[in-house]
Amino acid sequence: MATKMELAPLRPLDDFFPGADRFAKPEFGDLAKWNNRVISNLLYYQTNYFAVTLVVFLIVGFLNPFGMFLGGAVVALVFGGSVWAGENKATIKNFKRKNPTLFVVVVMITSYFLLSLCGGVMVFIFGITFPLLLILIHASLRLRNMKNRLENKIEGVGLKKTPMGVIMDLLDQQEEKMNKIQDFIESKLKD
Repeated sequence: MATKMELAPLRPLDDFFPGADRFAKPEFGDLAKWNNRVISNLLYYQTNYFAVTLVVFLIVGFLNPFGMFLGGAVVALVFGGSVWAGENKATIKNFKRKNPTLFVVVVMITSYFLLSLCGGVMVFIFGITFPLLLILIHASLRLRNMKNRLENKIEGVGLKKTPMGVIMDLLDQQEEKMNKIQDFIESKLKD
């Protein structure tokens, strides 16, 4: 089923940053549950995350435009190259699917190394790594609500396609969610 790309709505500030009761420490012992929370929040709050990233990019880009352009180009090239390698090499594809966080860390370390050769380390740290760290912290700590779960199921079934969904597909994180959703629907149909 071919679906057109949609931009998820910008979530209200009181939903994005509600009271402290909607944030909790993730269960570090259950990596699958923690990964599920992060992916769900990345999909649900993706427009808010893109806005935060854009603001940081603009601030750092204003202070050092060439460094920000160079940093963004290097990270995009390394990420694109690693996704291409993952599609063409089974070993890398399996590693990417089983260890998505480690895969992103390897991309970031490789980008850091390449930028250190060009002298763009500070731009890399503040312009690229800092927004990713903010997003990871929020996605890890923010508890999901019912609306979040429903939106994620709609995206997972393929009724809606968003930019973050495409990124998750590139990291091979949607297939597993599709299988879980299919199992859930089949179990409800049996009941």
